[in-house]
Order: sequence, then C-alpha cells, then structure tokens
Amino acid sequence: MSHDTYELKAETRERVGKGSSRELRRNGLIPAVIYGDKQAPLAIAISTKEVTQRIHAGGFKTTVATIDVNGEKIKVLPKDFQLDPVRDFTMHVDFLRVSGDTHVVVEVPVHFVNEEKSPGIKAGGVLNVVRHAVELHALAGNIPDSITADLTGLKVGDGIHISHVKLPKGTSPVITDRDFTIATIAVPAAGVKEEEAAASEE
Repeated sequence: MSHDTYELKAETRERVGKGSSRELRRNGLIPAVIYGDKQAPLAIAISTKEVTQRIHAGGFKTTVATIDVNGEKIKVLPKDFQLDPVRDFTMHVDFLRVSGDTHVVVEVPVHFVNEEKSPGIKAGGVLNVVRHAVELHALAGNIPDSITADLTGLKVGDGIHISHVKLPKGTSPVITDRDFTIATIAVPAAGVKEEEAAASEE
C-alpha cells in the first residue's frame, strides 16, 4: 500500500529561535519538531540533504518514517514542511508521532486511468481535474500511495465524483457532506465557440 519506510538520524536541539536555526543551516542541518501522541513537542535537527531528497522523491507526507533521535527510534508521519521560496531548500519540517493504529488525515494523489475509453475525450473533450489529491482519514500503518479514478464511458459534460472512486480499505474522505467532484470532461474552448456561433445564427 504505502511507500517503503525509511529512517532519518536526528539530534535534539537545546536552543530554538532564528539565530540557532541559521547556525544549524550553516552546518547542513535544519530545525524540525516531533509532536503529538500526548507527549511534549521534541525539537530536533536533521540533515537538510536527506530530507530534501525525500521530499523530492514523492510521497513524503504519506510515508511513515523512523527518526533515530540519539538512539531513540520514533515512528513519525511528516505533516508539513517549509521550502525557501527562492532557493528551494527545506527550511523546517513538522513530524507527527504515530503508531500503526494512529488515525491520520493525509492528502492522497488521484491517478486517472482509461482516458482512451472515454467517449468524451475521444470526441475532443478535455479532462478538467478539479482535485489532484483528496484528503482521507487513514490508519498511519496503511496509507495508500494513491487512489484511482476510472474515466471509462465518460462523455463530454460528465463528471467523476468521490462516490465513483473505490477507496482503499480502512480509508474515508474527510469531506462527508457532499459527493464532491474530482474531475469533469469539459468541452474544449474551440468547441464552445462553434456551438455559440451556431446558436447565435439561429
């Protein structure tokens, strides 16, 4: 189901604040925090290079990792990270303590399949993706890599909703008050213009 787990080495941070963060970054480390599980937040420092590689590899926020903090192994799920807007390196990471049966909310990417079996796309329609990812409730030990939206049989004007998607066992959508749209098969702009022209001539 979920991505291969991995381990990061970390050390505890005695000092927090902008000055100590700058000093860490000069040494190839970034500040991070482990929180949750009814325990006090733990301020740590981890390798900038290792974390940035993990972020760029994909699936960062849906993969449970182990952080070795001075010999203590803590299972975590990355919840948030900040990138430097100019230089694109990692500035800070928040980790949530988890066990296999911890309930978490994760953004899971949507993969679209069978475009070639959609009459709407064959006729020149365009796949208009409303949600590239869906927020799901899941167990930390069973987070799906992705969910699959099947476009078979969809015509121009049709939409695919969350009710059309088979969700992995043990997961449920965070939004429950409506059958929200994931994508639609839209009329291409050129097609709309032609139809409008025909309507105005009548």
